[in-house]
Amino acid sequence: MTYIVTDNCIACKYTDCVEVCPVDCFYEGENFLVIHPDECIDCGVCEPECPADAIRPDTEPDMDKWVEFNRKYAELWPVIISKKDPMPGAEEKDGETGKLEKYFSEAPGEGG
Repeated sequence: MTYIVTDNCIACKYTDCVEVCPVDCFYEGENFLVIHPDECIDCGVCEPECPADAIRPDTEPDMDKWVEFNRKYAELWPVIISKKDPMPGAEEKDGETGKLEKYFSEAPGEGG
């Protein structure tokens, strides 16, 4: 099992999760975080830290596409280990549907 980040993180990008990760397996895009599924040790400490409830175990239904999505971008984006402010408007976009199609950016974040 591994944990992955799903589309509710898009355009919110809360980073509470990165501070508690013992193996630094979070990677930062311009408006989204991902977890490298091969680096995650399945400890689960990040899941309850996410205000947007965007971190899920891969054992839930239909998570295969998110595992591959997280892997793809974890290999392209810089690692993030420090908490940053969420994106402007994060509270309003939390829970919005269709965020992948509307807002996702492939651009890397700053990391750090």
